[in-house]
Amino acid sequence: MGKQAEYSAGDYVVYPTHGVGRVQGIETQEISGVTLELLIVTFEQDRMTLRVPLVRAESSGLRKLSSRKLMEDALTTLKGRSRAKRTMWSRRAQEYEAKINSGDPVSIAEVVRDLHRGPEQPEQSFSERQMYQAALERLAREFAAVEDIDEDTAAVKLEEMLAAA
Repeated sequence: MGKQAEYSAGDYVVYPTHGVGRVQGIETQEISGVTLELLIVTFEQDRMTLRVPLVRAESSGLRKLSSRKLMEDALTTLKGRSRAKRTMWSRRAQEYEAKINSGDPVSIAEVVRDLHRGPEQPEQSFSERQMYQAALERLAREFAAVEDIDEDTAAVKLEEMLAAA
């Protein structure tokens, strides 16, 4: 099976709704009389283990860590001008949630950029701050894994880029 070779123990992967995880390995399990090869992925930050059938890995949105080029595109997006719409928060929140759960670093960077508030800007609502924090953490985890730095350092670097923009 070619799928098996795509992932090996220790690889970082991104699952759209959970962010960056680490492949622990592949195991074979029999479930209801069907033998499945399962990719075991742990998400340290959530203390969670996910078992994804290899045949469904791609359709579930599981992917390898972003390339440096894609991460650079996300950082360029982060430094751009905010394109926050003036629509109701509930509608924007749904759009932002979808972008965060897409797992796409450029989309997540858009959410971080649009929800970032500088010291001179008006205060955010609690839900805006929560959404901002969730997007920032998700982007920082992947940035940290790509750059091989710790998450806190990655988050600080991202916030410095936002402040300088």
